[in-house]
Amino acid sequence: MSAPTQRSPKVTEREARQVAEAARQQDWHKPSFAKELFLGRFRLDLIHPHPLPADEDVRRGEAFLAKLRAFCESGVDAARIEREARIPDETINGLRALGAFGMKIDPKYGGLGLTQLYYNRALALVGSVSPAVGALLSAHQSIGVPQPLKLFGSQEQKDAFLPRLARGAISAFLLTEPDVGSDPARLATTAVPDGDDAYVLDGVKLWTTNGVIAELLVVMARVPASEGHRGGITAFVVEAGSPGITVEQRNAFMGLRGLENGVTRFHRVRVPAAHRIGPEGSGLKIALTTLNTGRLSLPAACAGAGKWCLKIAREWAAEREQWGKPVARHEAVGTKISFIAATAFALEAVVDLASQMADEDRNDIRIEAALAKLYGSEMAWRIADELVQIRGGRGYETAESLAARGERAVPAEQLLRDLRINRIFEGSTEIMHLLIAREAVDAHLAVAGDIIDPDKDLAEKARAGVKAGGFYARWLPKLVAGQGQIPGAYGEFGDLATHLRYVERTSRKLARATFYAMSRWQGRMELKQAFLGRIVDIGAELFAMSAVCVRAELLRATGDHGRPAHQLADVFCRQARLRTDELFGRLWANTDDLDRKVVDGVLAGTYTWLEEGVLDPSGEGPWIADTTPGPSTRPDVHRTID
Repeated sequence: MSAPTQRSPKVTEREARQVAEAARQQDWHKPSFAKELFLGRFRLDLIHPHPLPADEDVRRGEAFLAKLRAFCESGVDAARIEREARIPDETINGLRALGAFGMKIDPKYGGLGLTQLYYNRALALVGSVSPAVGALLSAHQSIGVPQPLKLFGSQEQKDAFLPRLARGAISAFLLTEPDVGSDPARLATTAVPDGDDAYVLDGVKLWTTNGVIAELLVVMARVPASEGHRGGITAFVVEAGSPGITVEQRNAFMGLRGLENGVTRFHRVRVPAAHRIGPEGSGLKIALTTLNTGRLSLPAACAGAGKWCLKIAREWAAEREQWGKPVARHEAVGTKISFIAATAFALEAVVDLASQMADEDRNDIRIEAALAKLYGSEMAWRIADELVQIRGGRGYETAESLAARGERAVPAEQLLRDLRINRIFEGSTEIMHLLIAREAVDAHLAVAGDIIDPDKDLAEKARAGVKAGGFYARWLPKLVAGQGQIPGAYGEFGDLATHLRYVERTSRKLARATFYAMSRWQGRMELKQAFLGRIVDIGAELFAMSAVCVRAELLRATGDHGRPAHQLADVFCRQARLRTDELFGRLWANTDDLDRKVVDGVLAGTYTWLEEGVLDPSGEGPWIADTTPGPSTRPDVHRTID
């Protein structure tokens, strides 16, 4: 049997969309607060009263957090990790001893069985000390081997792998390739059947978080269609020590310097068929379903970062004086502190609500998790940027340099670098906009999609027209009026009721804008990515406003910081309303058409004169490395944790 020699398959835009669409979870068997929100239906009953964890889950979760906090205080040297760009073996072994690698694994397999809520709180805690350690644990459990096995693995696979993973066998997720990012239709790594009991893997994977030290890998590879094999992108559990696997490089980044992220080559790697997760062709669906809750780990880390930024901003802005008073008392700085405090409260509210909804399993949270990831990564980056600005030159100076001259070693610039990747990890902001937009308009496409589908004949379009007519005759009148126009609505929320009325009114306004855009652009709607991005951003603000109001009311009802929580929620909602109103204005008043013309000019070389007068310090080499299958010519840099 010869190794395949093809590079990434050439696919059309339409073919790529078809692959992505086939991987989507098509059905909605449970209600979704966010889905309803985009449809103009404010279902507050789905999130209020705020869901709460069971007493036993709280007991086990708090007990573990106490142990984890003690370990982080004594066993995690964040400065050393940043300095040496590596998490020490003793730190990893300490986490193993705590059971931190089995936080989400069922106790019957040796794990801790924590809820999503407490798992995310653990990640926020660890990430506040060292984002690199947080990424290690998150990549292992949120997208690595444990979660897809939990959801899709056979009992034999669970029995074989989950106990190892709970004990600390580190796992990694391998999907991205040097020539394949968010377009999985072009996946080039192959898994060729070898008889009935095995597959042979060939290909190269890029940005394999944890891949440098992993023992077990989830690998996505394309199985060629043949007799007895339906083929398609398929998921496999692969032993990292298998012959033919070479970690060719440990990648280095602007942040997360302790991240064990590499380039992994597979050359004739034999994988037992028993290690295939699910049927052939189900790999992308498995990946996307895993991410429905797996994405919550990033906003958890972002929430932790926001809380740390608030602490530093409070302490520094009270200590630092300029022109006779603390800098916090100057309005230019004070507005930044208010933004940090209000948004930190919102980030925690969003991730806790989404996490608890995941634990309840009463709602479909695929959109909520995606919104939490999108909103958390964008807003945490803004918070960190504002902290650096408040700290001034000290914000730009490294913690090591600050300590060397006798000042407190505050790693503000490191946090800014570490957080930046969250806007790219597990779906970039741009991809998240498109993913969420697709789900948000799913109801419309379900009834009217055939009308704009070029592959449908006239009879099919006619039937779709009748179906759509009935749907919109029932739906559109409901967007005219609602609870948001009744002065006393949501009165139990006190001073926050006005914000919930705004959310209800604006939800209907958002649905009307989406319907108008679909009517106007029809099949070209998918090309209006800037417009769709704004639609999604409005939905994200409305979701965040809902979350903070529900959380503030929970804290008031339990007597736990109720008054200050209401104050933070009020300020956040007022800030969010300003952002939302601006986004609505930009739906129709923007430079999108002009931007496309400028892009055409840039690509055509019209503006190359503007590039004159500078030198390009970039090195030589191709933009994308060669990924031709074959044996590795480089030394294996995989390392084993002692």
